[in-house]
Amino acid sequence: MIRPVFEPETLPVEATGANLPPVAGGRLTPDGLRVRFKQHLSWTPEPIIEAPWRDTHVDPRVAAVLVPLVVREQGLTVLLTQRADHLNDHAGQVSFPGGRHEPFDADANATALREAQEEVGLDPSRVEILGALPDYLTGTGFRVSPVIGLVHPPFSLKADALEVAEVFEVPLAFLMDPANHEERVFRYEGGERRFFAMPYPRAASAEGDAPGERNGLGGHHFIWGATAAMLRNFYRFLAA
Repeated sequence: MIRPVFEPETLPVEATGANLPPVAGGRLTPDGLRVRFKQHLSWTPEPIIEAPWRDTHVDPRVAAVLVPLVVREQGLTVLLTQRADHLNDHAGQVSFPGGRHEPFDADANATALREAQEEVGLDPSRVEILGALPDYLTGTGFRVSPVIGLVHPPFSLKADALEVAEVFEVPLAFLMDPANHEERVFRYEGGERRFFAMPYPRAASAEGDAPGERNGLGGHHFIWGATAAMLRNFYRFLAA
């Protein structure tokens, strides 16, 4: 299947989650999250999935990402990266640190921590793993395990310039507010692709240790696709 090319930021917003319940503020704290991950909750992941652009007869490639929740005085933030434009997969997109599982990785946690260290220089000893969300199957053929972890300052970062163009932080409260969840659709000959987007103003980017912030440039960090879908599932988990 030929993957159609489109500009996600230019597509109209068809719906938002403004009618959905908010997440209780106590759940957006380190202690609240610890309690939440110890509970056995009944909840349903978001029904929107990515249309496959690869041969569906081929087993998906196993991968993991770290969803790094930085413990800041003003509240938790989510550390995100802008991928370099020359990469083969998800070039230029906002992503969590992560990548393919390697044979020497003990599990998804090990993959996520190793990739975060390689991509942004995050020391695994500063990360407290809380748990993981259900695997997410991307249209590009990756089965991704989103590993949730608290990142405890102080820590320093050093982005791999070959993979990462920018590192920035967004308040968790913003990303867990369903009113900020946009649903957009790309229609093409043969079908359509629905996806979530969560644009965040660059000028509002959280201050912190993250290098490469370009707060003065204006515009938005356009969080969409697999990253936004995993954040939406995180919302569903916390709101259940």
